[in-house]
Order: sequence, then C-alpha cells, then structure tokens
Amino acid sequence: MAARLFQSILLEIKNKIPFILGIVDNTGNIVSCTELRFIGENVEAAEAFFRSGADEGEHGGYTFRKLEGYENGAEYAVFAGESGQSASIACNITAIAISNSKSLYDEKHDKATFIKKIILDNILPGDIYIKSREMQFQNEARRVVYLVHTDQKQDIAVLELLQKMFPDRQRDYALTINENEVVLVKEMKTTDAKEPAKYGKQIDAGVSELGIAHVVGIGSLAAQLKDVARSFKEAQVAVEVGRVFDENITMMSYENLGIGRLIYQLPTTLCEMFLSEVFKKGSVEALDEETLFTIQKFFENNLNVSETSRKLFVHRNTLVYRLEKIKKITGLDLREFDNAIVLKVALMVKQYLKSRETAN
Repeated sequence: MAARLFQSILLEIKNKIPFILGIVDNTGNIVSCTELRFIGENVEAAEAFFRSGADEGEHGGYTFRKLEGYENGAEYAVFAGESGQSASIACNITAIAISNSKSLYDEKHDKATFIKKIILDNILPGDIYIKSREMQFQNEARRVVYLVHTDQKQDIAVLELLQKMFPDRQRDYALTINENEVVLVKEMKTTDAKEPAKYGKQIDAGVSELGIAHVVGIGSLAAQLKDVARSFKEAQVAVEVGRVFDENITMMSYENLGIGRLIYQLPTTLCEMFLSEVFKKGSVEALDEETLFTIQKFFENNLNVSETSRKLFVHRNTLVYRLEKIKKITGLDLREFDNAIVLKVALMVKQYLKSRETAN
C-alpha cells in the first residue's frame, strides 16, 4: 500500500518542482520517485540521515524529512535531490500530504473491514452500535447491498469498476467477499423506491461492458447498520433464485423474486411430493421443447390465446391444438386460471429440483 500511496502523490506534484523528489526506506533504497527511472536505486546519504535520529535534515547534498507510522514499523523519508530552503519546504509539504492521505486511507480501510465483519456476521449485534459510534458511522442511514457474482474467479476489474463508479469512500464500500463475489454497500441518497434498481442497472451495465459473465443481486433496504447483513443475505438469495429460474437474467432484486423465492426455500422432499401429486408418472418428461416453449409464451401473454398465437407466428387453431395436447398429457387445461397456476408452479419446482441435483 505504502509505495502506491507515495507514488500517486509524487506524480501529482512532479510538474510543480524543479528538482527530483522521492521516498527512500531506511536502507536508502528509492521506493517512489518523481523520476520513475530512479526507483530501486540507492541513496547512500539516506543511511546517515536515519542513523542521525533527526526528523529532518541535509546529508550529502540531499534534503530529508522522515515519515513515520507505517506497517511493521517500517521507516521512510521524503528526499529532495538538492539542499536549501526550497527543498526543505517541498519535503515538509510532501510529508504532510502523505500523512493526511494515509490517515484517510486507514480510516477507509478500517471502515471497510468493519462493514465486512457485519456482512459476514463476524461481530456481535451489540458491538455494531458501539463500534459505529467510535468510527463516526451514521447508524440509521439507508443502505442497500449489491452482490456481483461472477462465473469465473473474481477479476480485480469488478472491484475497481465499483470503486470508480461510486467514489464516495465515506458512504459507499466496495468489498471482495470471495473469489466469485464482490459486494457494494451503497448509501441511498433519497427515499425514492426506484433508486436501488437504478444503481443496480448501472452496475449491471458496467460489468457487462467488461465482458464478464455475472449476476447482480440486490438486497432490500437496510434502515440501520446492523441490517446490512440481512440485505447481503437477500442479495445472495436473489442471485441464486435468478440463476435457477432464468439463466439469461443478469440482475435480480430480492423484492421482485415472486414465487421463485418461496420455491427456493422449500425442502426438496416437499417439492418431490408436490410433483408426484400434480402429475402422473412420466407426464412432465413427455413435454418436448416445442411444447415447453409454447407454455412459456402462453404464460408471458397472460393466457391470451390470440396474442400468444400471434407472438408464436402460428394459427390460432394450431395453438388450441397444442393446448389440448398439454391437457391430455398433464390433465391440466391452461386456459383455466387455476390449472395454469398449478402447471406454472410445478414447472418451476421441477427446475429448482434439477438445479439442486446439478449442484450436488
């Protein structure tokens, strides 16, 4: 982390100073520099500076200003490639900028770690409120969890995309959960019920542009910080239900799962019992691909025979013939609402059981 932080600041001020400015460790090795070609080289005068124990000073024609408080007690110093007042001022200003940036980074990192502990249930509910006050979190802010599940092992590009899309590091937190899951905990700016879906569409479009196969799951609104864990679990369910019942979908909200959420939570034994009661043995398997596609379109067009036949580009009588065929196989007349509901649920249950068999 240190080298990246140093280099980002040095590159910003590179054109503002007429001399070389860089960072050395306590052995004199240059870890960051306004002139990239010098990174990795050694400044012999730096060792003398560190041995002196001073916070700043001039040695061997260089000006140094010590940096403190880095991981594992590591020591660094800002150096200027010349001596004099201008070099001293530049070193001190750079040291202040680095110190302030490190404080912001550490605060952000600590908050992100805290959020991750909440999501993964690694912190007691009572401790969430206490810790949130210590870290100056707004406990009752409205937040929604977005889960990006990728088919392949997690690409760092997804995390970087979310951080770029939502750069407010004090309100929005992008986190890696595992090799296939990246989470965004997003604070809602308004009370508009459509806002969570709007951000979900932005995330979905952004990941799609990366060319990464994915599903975006959206949890429900978390009114308090402790509810973020619930929103995360809901986002996970949204991803799973979406993958089971619609392989082509790339975004699914927990609040819009409908009957799929109910089926997903049922025991497999109950599902098998339901299918055996609805269908005769082998009747579901007797439905070929064309018939299943016809059923799907019939449902999509609200059981309207004329509209469905138009969408399928077939004569109305052809569709009626197919519906009669389905009735003969399953004993269910899809033109009757109750029968249509039973078949719809049964096909979803069968699809759910198939997904469970594949998973096992």
